[in-house]
Amino acid sequence: MMWQDLVFTVGSGLSIAFLAPTLRNAAANVPLGTSLPSMAIGLVYAFTFFTLGMTFSAAGALATGVMWTLIATFRSPANSALRLFPVDSPDLFVHDLQQWINRRRSDNPLAGQYSSY
Repeated sequence: MMWQDLVFTVGSGLSIAFLAPTLRNAAANVPLGTSLPSMAIGLVYAFTFFTLGMTFSAAGALATGVMWTLIATFRSPANSALRLFPVDSPDLFVHDLQQWINRRRSDNPLAGQYSSY
């Protein structure tokens, strides 16, 4: 094991130890703007370390990325992680989609779709 592999592994372990209370705390609210980039960075680091042959660092970074994934899923405000693209009502979404398609099909210019005062 290279000494750098050990340093990165210890760092990932500390990250996991510091993130665990956030995951355990049901009242914690971590915005998706924080958790999703951190998740992506952890997963990219895991892939990068793996390609460098630093398997322990890759495993630690993967565990950190998974921890951020769990935080994004369970600790984002109002469970918004489960609905990254929230739709208030499927019927409303379908209605808006139909209107958009009809506007795209019509021969009227875009300016003609709006009323003037």
